[in-house]
Amino acid sequence: MLLLTALFERLNRWWSYRQTVRELSLLTDRDLYDLGLDRGEIDRVSRNASGF
Repeated sequence: MLLLTALFERLNRWWSYRQTVRELSLLTDRDLYDLGLDRGEIDRVSRNASGF
């Protein structure tokens, strides 16, 4: 049961990571700038946000 719980948590973190990447990638460069980001930071920010 512990293995399934760990797997489920990992899957949820991955899903959150992918969703964050997708949403940030859809923003314009101006929108990202307003957030203090550039395109090169999307992966890092998404990983930090999701705990992935």
